[in-house]
Amino acid sequence: MFFIDVQGTLIDDNTKLPLRGAVEFIDYLNQTYVPYVVITNSTKHSSETFLSYLNEIGLNIPKTHYIDPLMVLKRQVDVTNTIAAYGSPEFLEQLTLMGYVFDTVSPKTVLISIKEDFCAQEYSQIIELVLSGARLVGMHETSLYVKNGKRYVGVGAILKMIEFATQTPYTVVGKPSSSFFQSALELLRGQHPGVEFSDITIISDDVSGDILPAQALGMRGVFVLSGKYRSASEILPQLAHQPHGVYDDMKAVLESL
Repeated sequence: MFFIDVQGTLIDDNTKLPLRGAVEFIDYLNQTYVPYVVITNSTKHSSETFLSYLNEIGLNIPKTHYIDPLMVLKRQVDVTNTIAAYGSPEFLEQLTLMGYVFDTVSPKTVLISIKEDFCAQEYSQIIELVLSGARLVGMHETSLYVKNGKRYVGVGAILKMIEFATQTPYTVVGKPSSSFFQSALELLRGQHPGVEFSDITIISDDVSGDILPAQALGMRGVFVLSGKYRSASEILPQLAHQPHGVYDDMKAVLESL
């Protein structure tokens, strides 16, 4: 049974098209009735829109096999709470459609997602709001992300910076929070009742942001080199714990089954 990441694992960070072996891997799971859930930190588009796109490019993922942070956000941040939100214009639009009310003066929650052009003034504003008592929440805790062949600081790194600056802990909605993994587990139990984390293999290109936290819950971790990292030597020697397996891409993972 599997939890499968999307960006850098199933689709290319630059072209947004399926990576080598991705379509075949999903088809194999569907044809052999192997339980799986696709877990993504995508927040730029609605859940329905992004899943439809994945289907359109050949990844035949049923709705019952998919989860993202927008699908569980209201469990973490009540829609009646005012929020100061930071992220792409598309992300802010999704929040508006979900019924959230923005407030940059005295919000109950500061909500952070990926944004390409964070500036010092925004960091200053976030710090002031958090020090004034607003709850700090990240849509996910991705270590870094790739765009146009370049690597950028992820939401997780920004959260840790704000935490260090304010001495205020943060909460994470999506991966790798235990609550998000628990929600994915409940989806998997809809396919295979009684499954536990110890029965699951997680496949991802993010060791620190996905795999190691999942392994801490008892899952088996498989690291693919088709996304954030060009080689295992860029990240693995720095880690105290290691993934259970390392493969070039999903084609290599499929061939190992």
